[in-house]
Amino acid sequence: MPQPLRVAIVAASLRILGGHAVQAQRMLDGWRGDPHLEAWLVPIDPLPPPPLDRLRRVAVARTLVTQLAYWPALVRELRHADVVHVFSAAYTSFLLAPLPAVLVARQLGRPVILNYHSGEAPDHLRRPAVARHVLRHAVDLTVVPSAFLRDVFTAFGIQATVVPNTIDLARCAYRAREPLRPHLLCTRNFDRIYNVACVLRAFARVRGARPDARLTLVGAGPEEPALRALAAELGLHDVTFAGRVPPSEIHRYYADADIYVQAPAIDNMPLSLPEAFASGLPVVSTRVGGVPAMLTDGVHGLLAPANDDAAIAGCVLRLLDSPAYARMLAAAARATCIAYEWPATRELWRAAYESVLTSRGRAGRPTSSRASI
Repeated sequence: MPQPLRVAIVAASLRILGGHAVQAQRMLDGWRGDPHLEAWLVPIDPLPPPPLDRLRRVAVARTLVTQLAYWPALVRELRHADVVHVFSAAYTSFLLAPLPAVLVARQLGRPVILNYHSGEAPDHLRRPAVARHVLRHAVDLTVVPSAFLRDVFTAFGIQATVVPNTIDLARCAYRAREPLRPHLLCTRNFDRIYNVACVLRAFARVRGARPDARLTLVGAGPEEPALRALAAELGLHDVTFAGRVPPSEIHRYYADADIYVQAPAIDNMPLSLPEAFASGLPVVSTRVGGVPAMLTDGVHGLLAPANDDAAIAGCVLRLLDSPAYARMLAAAARATCIAYEWPATRELWRAAYESVLTSRGRAGRPTSSRASI
């Protein structure tokens, strides 16, 4: 039997609970048991050995000790790979996580796929030329999860292939909302670019028309103190801050809510949208980044201008006033989820891995077994 293709996936572990970590874990789960492909995680956040691990509690030292553990792990793990699959964000994160992985992989002669996810790409690629140079000259293939990002990369003269993010449809059980209750949900982390403050302001307007409305916020992040203060200032007593929720439990929050609301200022292909689609939630979102490519206004949900809480509230009230229309939008959105199922994305990834090996030639495949590490 031919030796399985070996793929090292360089990404955040679930200790960093975000889209990259969730997406990487879903890929690892999907490849598990495949006789033709072996995949494993090389975490960008390895735990340093004692006593250095104690320094992770010190903000200034955390990056240094993580890097001291990360680089040796890259050398140790990537030498056993046929293909190195690197998840990438923007700005400083690009320099600390993807760039070292690309440099080590190149030194070891391994082909690299850079899987770029950040909706901040238009600004990131305009900045000093490090990222552009790496993408053009040190990466064998750039993969992005949306047509929006593909077009951004094309504008900078960088070719990119689209492979959508994947969701677990088995967990996200579809349920038509009948009756449609004014229970709103947002599952974006509390970072400035996701503008959860706008969701709170919109909810205050909704609650003015529907005093029985309530809002659940799932997430955490640096904006949490300001968001709690804003909720108090607006007199919003029916807001639940649920905190961080592990991916294995997030479906419970979608199942319990009736309308999904988000208001990002910058975005690419948020996993939250197909998760909401799969769960039967009608969706209201701002019209930014790659969102309109996923959600056609008036077909799969409703779109509002960026940072416009009045428009967002108006969309929510329109759904509440027209529950049959809301259910029609949700049903149309659910039909789009086939593109995000693992069987579809699995074959796209397999083709991507094969393409970089073909371009490099298979003669350079390592013969050592990772089991010998």
